[in-house]
Amino acid sequence: MKFKIDGEFYNVIIEKKNNKNTYIRVKRDLTIYITINYLGSQNEIENILNKNILFIKKMINREKNRVIKDSQYYYLGIKYDIITIPQIDNVNIVNGKIFIDDKTNIDKWYRNEANIVFKERLNYILGYFNEKIPKFNLRIRKMKTRWGVCNRKRNIVTLNLELIKKDIRMIDYVIIHELCHFVCPNHSKVFWNLVEKYVPNCKKIRKEMKAI
Repeated sequence: MKFKIDGEFYNVIIEKKNNKNTYIRVKRDLTIYITINYLGSQNEIENILNKNILFIKKMINREKNRVIKDSQYYYLGIKYDIITIPQIDNVNIVNGKIFIDDKTNIDKWYRNEANIVFKERLNYILGYFNEKIPKFNLRIRKMKTRWGVCNRKRNIVTLNLELIKKDIRMIDYVIIHELCHFVCPNHSKVFWNLVEKYVPNCKKIRKEMKAI
């Protein structure tokens, strides 16, 4: 059935179950779901919708705001709107917008970009890094609590995929931070002096990243 609110029609899905209470929820596609007892009539459902119209409007507005927020993505520190165009061949960035065939592919695109950008920044930094660094492998994965990890025993540097959303300053800082761990394994004064040698404003960047 359809339910009209402020001139707009919304789909209503009715789920009848063997329960005493009635529940109303709005999903991300703005469909209204009502869970009601098997004996609930059509008139009863319409009365419930009308009596709870203010509550339903709040839920609809909340989901609309969430969609707007979710349609904005960051890439290298810049915010972009995502525009979906079916059957588009390549991802394009034009005038503050990212054009993609399907939003579900954004993580795949992020990973591809991270693989390119992180390697480019690593090679650039290694080009002027004076300290001796062993050969290591780069890994990219999502991490909840760390921007980067240096495994000195296995010679692996892991960078958080989310870094691709940050600007180059932050990416370079994390890379340098992890490379410095090959020289100094702990966070001693010697370590921070080494980081500051390559990132003079590292304290400011650290503060910015902690605030994220």
